[in-house]
Amino acid sequence: MTSSPGPLGPLGGRLPTAAVLGSGALLLAWLLLPPAASAHHLLEVTGLAPTPLNGVLSGLAHPLIGPDHLFFLLALSLVGLRQRGRWMIGLLAVGLLGSALGLVLPGLPGAEVMVALSLVVLALVLRGHLPRLLLLPAFALHGYVLSASVLAWSPFPVATYMLGLLVSQSLLLLLALTVLRRVAAGLERPWPNLIAAALIGFGAITAFNALAA
Repeated sequence: MTSSPGPLGPLGGRLPTAAVLGSGALLLAWLLLPPAASAHHLLEVTGLAPTPLNGVLSGLAHPLIGPDHLFFLLALSLVGLRQRGRWMIGLLAVGLLGSALGLVLPGLPGAEVMVALSLVVLALVLRGHLPRLLLLPAFALHGYVLSASVLAWSPFPVATYMLGLLVSQSLLLLLALTVLRRVAAGLERPWPNLIAAALIGFGAITAFNALAA
């Protein structure tokens, strides 16, 4: 007799039903998102000048107005449940390196599509089909794309924007991990499956939109 995996163990179960529900829910959410959600950063929404203070504010807000980045960050907490604190520090460091690379070598073809597909990669990692190490280049890719919108800024606002990004992403990961660790024991197996399916659905929709743009 084999023991069944824990609530957040290998994410088995029947994916088709979860995929339909998750994809449908995130498709609806995507259609209902306000226009600001497709903006590259807060200053694009508000029309403010890229000053050091506004750079910080834009960096803090960017993960919140970019749904692909926000969903990716929050879903990472499911992987982070079994990792130590240095795992999160390593991810954030890799993200900063990706942003630095984006400032030095911008214009990677298909970057937005690959960011969208990173949600699919994350879903497959959650289900145990791919290794966790793939999340490092995925997070670096997110950092790369997050730097693209500030290429025309002067160095000081760019630096404060990066600081705001680091603080915002750190707080989001910490908050998600804190909440999830408190409720993890009560999660039933279908919910991680539903989360993984929703990521696949949203990633596919976002990739299609990026290709069609």
